[in-house]
Amino acid sequence: MKKTIKYLILFIIVSLISLLSYNITRKITYKNEVAERIKTIPDFSFKTLKGNDFTKENITKDRNTVFIYFNSECEHCQYEAYAIREQLNNFTNTQILFISFENKSRIKTFAKEYKLDNKMNVFFLHDKDSNFSEIFDAHHIPFTLIYNRQQKLVKKYIGEVKIEAILKSLAKK
Repeated sequence: MKKTIKYLILFIIVSLISLLSYNITRKITYKNEVAERIKTIPDFSFKTLKGNDFTKENITKDRNTVFIYFNSECEHCQYEAYAIREQLNNFTNTQILFISFENKSRIKTFAKEYKLDNKMNVFFLHDKDSNFSEIFDAHHIPFTLIYNRQQKLVKKYIGEVKIEAILKSLAKK
């Protein structure tokens, strides 16, 4: 009886260690796949506020691109939108893509409130299927990705970021 209990305990311990090792390995593999996928702008498809498709093909070549995953009720997102508007003249060679899973009316209201709705280089996109978080492994809001003119990842910011840091990242060659 004691031997059986010892073998059972040993079996449980080995099983737990194996399960933990498998989960850790799987998570590391996933993180590496995402890191590789976002080295350059990956394929994506979101909707404009007018309902048109917006994909990687719509990104203007030879311009920097900033992706900002946001929520209209997030104070940090609001700060970033305000700061971008205040420094918009420093983003002349940059496309700024604000992406949200919220409904279109909330996104439109946010764009108008921060006076970014009619800017030539600022786009508000609707992620109706919540694909952004899967494609870019974004689990926090705001989540900012900066790509250079060659569409290579320069910097990833998780959480609020000062506009000066974004501008500094954009200045890198």
